[in-house]
Parts: sequence; structure tokens; C-alpha cells
Amino acid sequence: MRLTPRLGLRLVLVVIAIAIICMRLAPRFRPARGVPVGTTSHITDASALNQPGGGPAPAEAYAVYSALYQDGSQTAANDPLAFASTSQTDIPQVGASCLKPSTPGERELAEAFTAANQQSHEWEQKFTIPQGYRLLSIADADQAKACLQAHDQTSAQCAAYKQIRHVRFLGVLGLDRTQTHALVSVIKSCGGFCGSGGIFEVEKSGTTWQRSPSTDFTRDCSWAY
Repeated sequence: MRLTPRLGLRLVLVVIAIAIICMRLAPRFRPARGVPVGTTSHITDASALNQPGGGPAPAEAYAVYSALYQDGSQTAANDPLAFASTSQTDIPQVGASCLKPSTPGERELAEAFTAANQQSHEWEQKFTIPQGYRLLSIADADQAKACLQAHDQTSAQCAAYKQIRHVRFLGVLGLDRTQTHALVSVIKSCGGFCGSGGIFEVEKSGTTWQRSPSTDFTRDCSWAY
């Protein structure tokens, strides 16, 4: 079959039309980069967390953290509690986020936790912890971490922190609407690349709070240097 100029022009126009249709339809079916089809990314950029200006930490957070440290089981006898006065959290990036909500309740907690920690908040001396604790300003927390990193317990600038083994950074909790389940975050820093952290779920039992059994929801949200 001989290809005439007229037939060739028609073929070119058909190819162009098909290409235009494909370009218009493609965005409707293209999944977001880095997010598996059928899942929702709650954390698009972890650097967007802990921005300054959040104001005082919410009152309900003190009861939750106080309950977790109430019996001393979360700390060793030679590891006195020292909290940074500014909230801070981290959500390790395993895929889109280490949090893997699979139920409406878990999705609610993940979204509440993310929203609560977009800004840093200021803690006050309102924890009720029998063994006591220290609340360190950010400058003092940084100095304590530097002393831990250098293993310095004798210099003038480090003498005040010689009993501290970890500086703990607490995240603001994310509560569900029933006020009976929450996500909390604790980072334990013992210097530059030394420490551990995690996000875990807690639940209200009677009048107090306790850690919930581990599930796939937060299983990937524990880390250590």
C-alpha cells in the first residue's frame, strides 16, 4: 500500500490526538511519589515538626507522662530524670512514616499526634513524679548533651550535670476524641549520636494511664543509635 501525503497527514494527526488524550488522563491514575497505592501518608516532611511558637504544653499531657514515670520502672536507679523544657518529637521515616494506622481510631491518633507536634510547646514544673525530676532549658539541655558526649563530669560547665545519664525530650501527646487513647513520644539523648527514642500508644485505665500492648501501628517507631 502506497502512503500518500494525505494519508500520512491523517496518521500523524491520529497519533497526536492519542498522545493528547493520554496526557490528560494520566494524572488521574498516577499515585503520589513515594506513597504506595491505597495508603495515606500522614507525614510528608518530618522537618515541618517542632516549629517554634506553640505556647504552653497542654494540661492533659502532664497526667499522661506523670503516670508513665510514676513507679520508676521507666528509669534505672542511676539515671535521674531530666526533661528538656521544650517539647520535641521525631517520626522516623520508614516509607512515608513509621506510623502504620489500619483502623479509623489509629488514623485519628496519627493525625492528632502530627497536628499537636507541628510546633514546639513549653513544659512547666507540673509533672507529678515521686522520684523527682529536673526541667532543663534548651540551653541547659544542649550543655548537658555536650557534657555527655565528651564524658565530662569534672569541668566547671559540666559539674551541674554529672548525675545526668540522658536528657529526655517529650513530644506533645495526640489524643483521640474519647480522651482515652493517645500517642506519646520520648527521645532519650546521651550526646550527639547516642540515644534512643520511640512513639507508642497509651490508654486510660480507670483514673490513670498505661502503655498499650504493641501492635503494627507503632511497631516501627522505636529506634536507637
